[in-house]
Amino acid sequence: MIKFLNALSLWVLPLILMIVLTVGIIKKIPIYEQFTKGAKDGFKISVKIIPYLVAIIVGISMFRASGAIEVLAQIFAPLLTKFHISSDVLPLMIVRSLSGSGALGIFSDIANNAGADAYSTKLAAVMLGSSETTFYVLAVYFGAVGITKIRYSLIIGLLADFIGIAAAVAVCAVFFA
Repeated sequence: MIKFLNALSLWVLPLILMIVLTVGIIKKIPIYEQFTKGAKDGFKISVKIIPYLVAIIVGISMFRASGAIEVLAQIFAPLLTKFHISSDVLPLMIVRSLSGSGALGIFSDIANNAGADAYSTKLAAVMLGSSETTFYVLAVYFGAVGITKIRYSLIIGLLADFIGIAAAVAVCAVFFA
């Protein structure tokens, strides 16, 4: 089964490309012209979202450099230990909603310091996969289409992150504790 999945993973992308090209040829779509048109549109969108990207990067950098994460880790340490959560996972819980690359950096630190088989590393890995970069999504994707009133999106996004983190803690407690 594993050999089949490995072989399949090698051929899925080329197969999809061949299907798209074949359907385009059958329907007599100017494939190259459509591709270049899409590339132009993508460039316009990327230029349009640069201010939102800069804002989120500056905000994340200021948050991390201020030492606020370490202060929050000290404040919440008693509560975290009650739920058997290592305090070194708290920065990941906070940064994950802000930045995917920042969260990966924190995860790398946790894995390097604790080791690959440590409970905190496994918990951090599950948390990383069960939450979203809410602020990044709001800044970049909403900014790309011109939505300025985020209304309930922020609340629902943060609620979903909280539920994902709580589920990660529960699942890891069952499987790895």
